[in-house]
Amino acid sequence: MRVLAFLDGSLADSEAAHLRVDDLGLLRGDGVFETILVAGKKARELRPHLDRLARSAAMLELPAPDLAGFERAARAVIDAWPEGQDIALKLVYTRGVDGDPAGTPTAFALGVAVDASIRQAREDGVSVVTLERGFAPDLAERAPWLLLGSKSISYAVNMAALREAARRGAQDVIFTATDGSVLEGPTSTVVLAKDRTLYTPPSTIGILPGTTQYALFRGAEKAGWTVKVEPIAAADLAQADGLFLTSSVRLVTRVHTLDGVALPDSTAVHRELRAAYESVYSG
Repeated sequence: MRVLAFLDGSLADSEAAHLRVDDLGLLRGDGVFETILVAGKKARELRPHLDRLARSAAMLELPAPDLAGFERAARAVIDAWPEGQDIALKLVYTRGVDGDPAGTPTAFALGVAVDASIRQAREDGVSVVTLERGFAPDLAERAPWLLLGSKSISYAVNMAALREAARRGAQDVIFTATDGSVLEGPTSTVVLAKDRTLYTPPSTIGILPGTTQYALFRGAEKAGWTVKVEPIAAADLAQADGLFLTSSVRLVTRVHTLDGVALPDSTAVHRELRAAYESVYSG
């Protein structure tokens, strides 16, 4: 099932054509997006996602997005979705039609069902390989034109990495920098648990600030965990009490195998962290 809405709150036929073939989002990947989990008719971390959309748009020098309009579109999708089903809600914002003198952006919200493979991975965990991303941790600061840390719709490299993981018999990827430090996953944030402390790399190294990771850290602190945002060496991943990938739709997913080697059982840690994350939205 899919539900499509525009920023004025109107619904449209998701099976019909709406995007022009000369839209710069299609031709050049010139745009940004967000994916938000909607559970129980409530969009999780909606404001942080909207803020991140605006941040990414600013990095691409797009016109400031109409965040109130995106909220209307999101609400229209949520209201039209059947009760009892989670939604992966995508907010998409491109530079618009090539050569348009008005420079009118393309903007919409699209709700899709959460894929069964993602729901399964939440429960069973995933196998992961480390792949070099090809840049140093200080490159984002030295070369802002590379747009490292933006959530642009140019995801070809991310998808190629996932295909490479599949060729190696794994389900997902953790990118590493040229100095051997941890960056992020193609569609996730990396979180390491050690001695009741959670670690995640800083977004200043050119990775996306994680909204789900931030929610997890809020819940974990309330549950008595210490949380730290600091560089992580790839060599430390296998020594952790638990290794996790977080994202809006996959939530907190356990990594059970790293580069073909089974990691120590972290199901108890995973259970505790999932409860800490869900506590943020209970009540």
